[in-house]
Amino acid sequence: MPLPPALARLATVYGVDTAYEDWQDQPVDVPETTIVRVLTAMGVDVADPEAALVEQEAAPWRRVLPPAVVTVAGEAVAVDLHTPDGEEPPALRLDLEDGSSRDLATPRPGGTREVDGAAVVRRSVRLPDDLPLGYHELVTGDARCRVVVTPPVLGLPPSLGERHGWGFATQLYSVRSRQSWGVGDLADLADLAVWSAGLGADYVLVNPLHAAEPVAPLEPSPYLPTTRRFPNPLYLRVERVPEYADLPAEDRAVVDGLAADVHTALDDLDAIDRDTSWTAKRRALRVVHDAGLTPGRRLALEAFVAREGASLTELATWRALAAEHGPDFRQWPTDLQDAHGPAVAAAREELADEVAFEVWLQWVLDEQLATAQGAATGAGMALGTMHDLAVGVHPGGADAWRLREAYAEGVRVGAPPDAFNQRGQDWGQPPWTPTGLEATGYEPFREMVAALLRHAGGVRIDHVIGLFRLWWVPEGGSPADGTYVRYDHAAIIGVLCLEAQRAGAVVVGEDLGVVEDSARAYLLERGVLGTSILWFERDEDGDPLPAQEWRELCLASVTTHDLPPSAGYLTGSHVDLRERLDLLTRPAAEERAADEAERATWLSEVRRQTGLAEGAGVEQVVEALHAYLTLTPSRLRNVALTDAVGDRRTQNQPGTSDEYANWRVPLSGPDERPISLEDVLTSTRARSLARVISTQQDAP
Repeated sequence: MPLPPALARLATVYGVDTAYEDWQDQPVDVPETTIVRVLTAMGVDVADPEAALVEQEAAPWRRVLPPAVVTVAGEAVAVDLHTPDGEEPPALRLDLEDGSSRDLATPRPGGTREVDGAAVVRRSVRLPDDLPLGYHELVTGDARCRVVVTPPVLGLPPSLGERHGWGFATQLYSVRSRQSWGVGDLADLADLAVWSAGLGADYVLVNPLHAAEPVAPLEPSPYLPTTRRFPNPLYLRVERVPEYADLPAEDRAVVDGLAADVHTALDDLDAIDRDTSWTAKRRALRVVHDAGLTPGRRLALEAFVAREGASLTELATWRALAAEHGPDFRQWPTDLQDAHGPAVAAAREELADEVAFEVWLQWVLDEQLATAQGAATGAGMALGTMHDLAVGVHPGGADAWRLREAYAEGVRVGAPPDAFNQRGQDWGQPPWTPTGLEATGYEPFREMVAALLRHAGGVRIDHVIGLFRLWWVPEGGSPADGTYVRYDHAAIIGVLCLEAQRAGAVVVGEDLGVVEDSARAYLLERGVLGTSILWFERDEDGDPLPAQEWRELCLASVTTHDLPPSAGYLTGSHVDLRERLDLLTRPAAEERAADEAERATWLSEVRRQTGLAEGAGVEQVVEALHAYLTLTPSRLRNVALTDAVGDRRTQNQPGTSDEYANWRVPLSGPDERPISLEDVLTSTRARSLARVISTQQDAP
């Protein structure tokens, strides 16, 4: 049944798709119930769509200035100014980020409209086209509009030069050393980076290091954090906090005893046990914190607090409250659910000591992140650490609490059915609303990206297409019941490019799955790299895409964390796992045969281009697959650390949670037994694969 015309127009105005093409290029009409629920989640009153359209059209006329304008350097842009008819607007001024100001002439009236019974005049303010990059502010009276001037193209940072760079990708928590407390940490990252640099690597790409819950149990998925703005204290190395060295003997004994207990419990465990690790580590860090700071260190902490501002205080407050009331703010007492209300302010005072501890944790985390990046670049890496930005956050977590007005309620982010996940995906995360982001001047997004890049040379944007459109799933429905909601991608990507250019960093967009061609073209235009996974790169006929036809501006890899390591993929272990978990939508034999046929076509192409012999062993095949990457023009090549050590086990099986040990599998060798970071650093297999990916091959 077709949508009522007014409802269809209302959906279009708010960027809600009323139809889309599925992964098989078949048109799908979105049901009216989905449209209604998605618009309602945006705060739109859909009881009378015609009235809602009138309200939406009138809304800009009620504002003197829009909340934000994002433009590209060198482009002329106009900003609408609305004032009551008959009144001259106050003087116009543009305050630049560097502290200087420019006075602007008041433009002539352009049009008039009656709003709420009064006439309103619109004027078009043309901004200078020579504005420098940065965050400026257009001011008239009490009205302010953020003006963001972004670089036209980002591209690759100068540190990489003209060469093809490469690096390792790893799930940091899985890379455990004999010193880390059962979970890979930032000291391990520094050691891994220095070793990788010695092999010629330019970066280490890690899983999202976003913060989880303050106390156990911790969410195992790094892609479902409580906040994307701040990192996870789980990754701290206690013994590397400067105050540990000066602990009194009694306190040192307590910390060392906790470490010994963790090593006994976890060092040989064939699983990542975050809860045991963090429970002990938190106690130890509290001991270190309570030992106090020298005057110089106190000043450094105060400078950090001043730099991080209100967001840090809000995060620390949420964590202190969550330790007392549980990690889902929706279950807290009603008055504490308002992050900016008087009850929370009072609770912050009552929990001042706990809040101070959480602030301190973020400070020492910032120091250890800086140390890891310094070790990487000091050892010769062009980029160093490359962070991963998750799509969203937990609906009851810190970001959803402190930025509540920017998030939609009653819907979740996910993905429609596609070839790899034929039932679709529900990620359980609330989406940002397009109007909420604009109303904040894109500040939460800017803060988040700036924080990620402060001590990094790159960022990978998971599901980068989410910056263009996100699949919203109404609560209670299946992923197939959702629809796409579109965002102002030019504004969001502009802010992203500005922050990356300031940091001298590269941006890699994970653009796998169902992606509009226009989105890929826009990312290329702005200099954001795409992602190419060997097994998924095929031409229009479904044949393997020849190496010479791969994209230049992309990060090319053989595999990804949502697939088994190559040694496992070559045996079809992903099909076996999906069959075991009842995730297949066709008979297992049919799925297995199709998978083997697809894999065979790629292996035939690799043999043709690299000279791989028939009947070669798994290690030789894995090396040939990576040698194939060097035949492509791709500027960044990627090696999964699991491939470097011969691991076979899947880290994550999309579409599952507790059915499989997602994000809890330690780095392992070919025999599927856990190995330590020390084993990695002496691995001849890893060194051999590094030599392969470092060598520029010539196509036959």
